[in-house]
Amino acid sequence: MKIVSKIYTALIFVFLYAPILVLIVFSFNDTETSSRTVFSGFTLRWYERLFQDRYILEALLNTLIIAVVSAVCATVLGTMAAVGINRMKRLPRKIMMNITNFPMVNPEIVTGVSMMLLFVAAVSLFGGRSLGMASLIIAHITFCLPYVILSVLPKLRQMNPNLFEAAQDLGCPPVRAFFKVVLPEIMPGIVTGMIMAFTLSIDDFVISYFTSGTTQTLPIYIYSMTRKRISPEINALSTVLFACILVLLVIINVRQARDERKARRAEEKERAV
Repeated sequence: MKIVSKIYTALIFVFLYAPILVLIVFSFNDTETSSRTVFSGFTLRWYERLFQDRYILEALLNTLIIAVVSAVCATVLGTMAAVGINRMKRLPRKIMMNITNFPMVNPEIVTGVSMMLLFVAAVSLFGGRSLGMASLIIAHITFCLPYVILSVLPKLRQMNPNLFEAAQDLGCPPVRAFFKVVLPEIMPGIVTGMIMAFTLSIDDFVISYFTSGTTQTLPIYIYSMTRKRISPEINALSTVLFACILVLLVIINVRQARDERKARRAEEKERAV
């Protein structure tokens, strides 16, 4: 049984990561015509062309700006919302959780079309520019917000509810007590929510397609290339993004493991005393 379970586990990993491995391999493929099917040799030409392509770099810059701004805003708003929801009574909390979960189960095409109509109506009513960077950021904050709330809420429920009141009893003002006592306890959930919001924002296509206007993000630019032929530069770009996200996750996991070890050592010292 152990051998069978190991085989199943290996097959699952192959199923998950084989496409990414193929993409990385073919980003170094030295050919023009059969770059997607036949490996003809090793080259860094596509990486050189990637950093010389103005349109791809502009789309990448737009995507990163939108992802960073929307992730930060969604994290701040989601943390505040999670704290408020956690303090509600049972029935209002259930109602708010259902409202919060609805954007995640709602089809993206419905969300994208509805937000496009909302932005067009707002522009025609109040005046201003057409859809663009601002509408994209607002749309991304909207669909990233529920994921941040769901990441922070479990940490709030795991925390001892008496810590905040104890800090106030000792003379700490409410705002300072939140930042000194509550925030460190829920920080892992906040970091997880921010990473999730950042990843979802970079990856989103459907909602961005309807709310982008004249602004191009990376998924929209890649979609426009599929009508002709996807350049191997996209393989190189995807490899760079995958490597950056992988390094970021490794750093975060190592830091969390280090903090957990420190917490265990502190607990062991307290028990020994």
